[in-house]
Amino acid sequence: MDYDPVKDRMGRFFWKTPARTKAFYRALDAVFLRSWYVRRQLREIVASAPADRPFRVLDAGTGFGQYAYWLVDTFPHVEVVAVDVKEDYLLRARAFLDATPHGDRVTLGVRDLTYPMSDEDAFDLCLSVDVMEHIEDDRAVFRNFARVLKPGGWVLINTPSDLGGSGVTDEGDESWIGEHVRDGYNADDLREKLETAGLADVRTEYAYGAWGSAAWRLLVKWPIAALNTTWATAPLLAPYYAVAGPLGLALNRADLEAENEAGTGLVATARKLR
Repeated sequence: MDYDPVKDRMGRFFWKTPARTKAFYRALDAVFLRSWYVRRQLREIVASAPADRPFRVLDAGTGFGQYAYWLVDTFPHVEVVAVDVKEDYLLRARAFLDATPHGDRVTLGVRDLTYPMSDEDAFDLCLSVDVMEHIEDDRAVFRNFARVLKPGGWVLINTPSDLGGSGVTDEGDESWIGEHVRDGYNADDLREKLETAGLADVRTEYAYGAWGSAAWRLLVKWPIAALNTTWATAPLLAPYYAVAGPLGLALNRADLEAENEAGTGLVATARKLR
């Protein structure tokens, strides 16, 4: 299934007003378990840095811009450079951010992450959420991250794992999301690629264990599959989430608090030591 057409159509509806956009961001943060894990890591990373100087973040593959907005709305000393290959997404995000008090702390730009970046523009954190599974030359991206990080800077990556993260569980299965160039990352493989790029202290954890995978089907997969089949199902989403939402959110919380030995999602952090 191609996920982008559904996502793009939803985005066009919610971008119409700042209030709708904020509601859309809150909905994304609630239903997508990845956001629960990413925001937890971001809080820990930003809290570990001095609050008396700007903390600069490269939001690599910003998409709708919800993480860029969350960062500047949550932390007054964070500045974000948000990049993506989709110019229309960036234009909409720019219009929204300029309607908030935080617009001057977010810079947006079109960028292919595989192209070399200037090491003059140093960052405290490179953030990549569900992006690397779309990029064939991931080693080039990791090298670029290492080049633009300040010493002691962080990389935070969220991506599907190779344990069914794209809906692939058996040989011959096809990815549930057609835009993926790989079915997910093996934790050891991701560690090797990050270390080869010059990063260290690589740590990984699995997300979307048993609880989270159930939540994903309930909150994301089934509704998106229905919309992908026909948009006539759109009016049914509100009553569906009224019933399924509380259970799905409880499952998300249970997954976040569990220590998953395996899962369909993978969260990785790494640092540039010098």
